[in-house]
Amino acid sequence: MKQPEIDYWIASMLEAYDNVSDLNITVDRPLQVESSGRLVPVWVQPDIHEITPFQAEVFALNVIGGNKRLLKSLATSGSCDLSYWLGKKARFRVNAFSQKNNLSTVLRKLPTEIPTIAGLNLPPVMNKMSDELNGLILVTGATGSGKSTTLAALLNKINHERAVHAVTLEDPIEFVHPHLKSTFNQREQGNDFDTFANGLRAALRQAPKVILVGEMRDRETMEIGLTASETGHLVLSTLHTVDAGSTINRCLGMFEHDEQPQIRNRLVDTIRWIVCQRLLPKIGGGRVAAFEVMGTNLRVREVILNGESEGKTYYEIISDGTAMGMTTFDQYILQLYEKGMVTEETALGYCSRRSAMGRGLDQIKSGRGVSTTGITGLSMQEEEKSKYDAFS
Repeated sequence: MKQPEIDYWIASMLEAYDNVSDLNITVDRPLQVESSGRLVPVWVQPDIHEITPFQAEVFALNVIGGNKRLLKSLATSGSCDLSYWLGKKARFRVNAFSQKNNLSTVLRKLPTEIPTIAGLNLPPVMNKMSDELNGLILVTGATGSGKSTTLAALLNKINHERAVHAVTLEDPIEFVHPHLKSTFNQREQGNDFDTFANGLRAALRQAPKVILVGEMRDRETMEIGLTASETGHLVLSTLHTVDAGSTINRCLGMFEHDEQPQIRNRLVDTIRWIVCQRLLPKIGGGRVAAFEVMGTNLRVREVILNGESEGKTYYEIISDGTAMGMTTFDQYILQLYEKGMVTEETALGYCSRRSAMGRGLDQIKSGRGVSTTGITGLSMQEEEKSKYDAFS
């Protein structure tokens, strides 16, 4: 196998289905792509019904391209991350890794066009976030939920509106931002810096106003990120958490118990917005994003300082904060259901509080004149009814 054959495989996989997001090269399986959330096979000429260990290894090594740092990472840690260009057609974030003494490769397709807030149908309050001059904005969710894309749209808005210096620390670089009103210096882990903590520490000496950190992976990175946001920088980053409350708890959990009171005070001063994302199956195919958005107000700051208690939870505060652009997952999913974008089963399966979602669904169905109960045919026996009437 040579490089042209590798590129032929990749091009064929991209063109096989609509909405291809990931390409999967695994031994004893055919070529596979993830299309609209489903893993499906791809057939090429000559036919490949099962990828051999040799083919999988040659594919991975061709994508790595002889990079000594990546080969060392693959040998010592069992995996490596890189970016890969298929000519001018597409760009990928790649992870090559070992499993059962074989190599596998997964390629995540990256959009080449810089996304916009409107184009992604992000919550309108996202337009306010680009106006923040300092503090910490966190975008959270599972792997593949679109966190990096959301942050790219936010940076794109800043790039069109503000004359500032922005430094990004990424693993790898996903969206290449042109120099518009802002000046962008984009740094890739491994090539331009070794760890996020060291890259972020160096960024403080590079006079940026905006700093993107690909992920808050550890305590050191979080601590430097807090320091940066306290000293006049706007810091954008991601975490793998499911909602706003668990995001605060994850930040606190990076520190020792006796340090947490001080960290609570620092979070109160620095947190500006937390945006959480989930991808839901969409009626008619494809996926649609649902969001939870939490800004900061007096009630949020009080709960960050003192912790949640009965009647004082992040969920309840966000539910009451719609006037300032806050929304819970449940409120957002109900909007998707009302617009006919997701089914009732999907809404119940992806909600945060099933009881609240059930009440919301009943209200929508009731407004449409649809029965909200499956219990029918209730009536009193004639004799019992006569006794009741006589008694009353």
